Amino acid sequence: MGIFERPKLRSNKKKDMPNDLWIKCPECSSMIHTLDLKQNDQVCTHCEHHFLLGSRERIASIADAGSFEETDAGLFSKNPLNFHKYEEKIEMLRKKTELNDAVVTGRLTVDGNPAMIAVMDFKFFAGSMGSVVGEKITRAIETAIKEKRGMIIVSSSSGARMQEGMLSLMQMAKTCAALARLSEHSLPYISLLTHPTTGGVTASYATIGDINLAEPKCMIGFAGPRVVKETTHQDLPPGFQTAEFMLEHGLIDAIVRRQDVKKKLGQLLSYMMPQ
Repeated sequence: MGIFERPKLRSNKKKDMPNDLWIKCPECSSMIHTLDLKQNDQVCTHCEHHFLLGSRERIASIADAGSFEETDAGLFSKNPLNFHKYEEKIEMLRKKTELNDAVVTGRLTVDGNPAMIAVMDFKFFAGSMGSVVGEKITRAIETAIKEKRGMIIVSSSSGARMQEGMLSLMQMAKTCAALARLSEHSLPYISLLTHPTTGGVTASYATIGDINLAEPKCMIGFAGPRVVKETTHQDLPPGFQTAEFMLEHGLIDAIVRRQDVKKKLGQLLSYMMPQ
C-alpha cells in the first residue's frame, strides 16, 4: 500500500438539506423557492402561474382575520356500493391531507360582509364530488338562507366520484335545488372556478352562480380535451377549455388574479346583499 492515500471526494450536499425547497414552474420553468411561493399565495413570482391551493390556505386568503368558523367537519364518506378498498383509500387520504373529505365549509366575513363558503380541495380524491361533498355544500347553502348570508363556492374538482355511483350524481341536483332556494330569498351566490373544474361539478353548481369568476388559465370543462377530440374527431380551438376561452364564450363573467379575489368578493357581496 502506498505511503499516501487519495483523499475522499467531498460532497457539497449536506445530509440534512431538505430536498423540497425549490419548485419548478410548469409554465415558465423558473425555479421558485417554496417560501416565496407560499408568501405569494402559490402564484409564480415570474409568470403568475397559479399553482393548486389547499382549501384551508384558500379560506385564509379570503376570510377576514378570525372570522372563519368551520361547519359540518364531522361528516365522513361511507362505502354504499362496497367498492373495493374504497374505505382504505379514504382513510389514507384523511391521514395524508388532514381533511375528512374534498370540501371545507363554514361561516366567514369578507371585508365585513357575512357569507357561507365551501372550498373544494383537489388533494383529497382529486376534489371528486361524493355524497359528503354534496351534503356539506347543501347544508352550507341552507345555513346561508337561515342566517341571511351570501354564498361562495370555490370549485376544484375532477367531477363526480365514481366509487359512489348514482349517490354521487344525485348531489348535482341536490346542490342546484338548494341554490335555487337561495335565489328565492334574494341572497347572492358567487362561484369561483379554479384549476381544474370538470365533470359533474362543472355541469352543476360551479357554473350557475349569479356571478361566475375564474382564476387565470384554469381548466374548465365537462370532459377532458383528449376525450372531446376522440369523440368529435375534430381539432379543438386554440386555448380550448381555459378560463380565457370560457370568458370569450360567455360561460364566466370575469377572470380574477388570486391576489385580487378577496377584494373582488367583498365588492360583489356589498353590491348584491339585500339591504
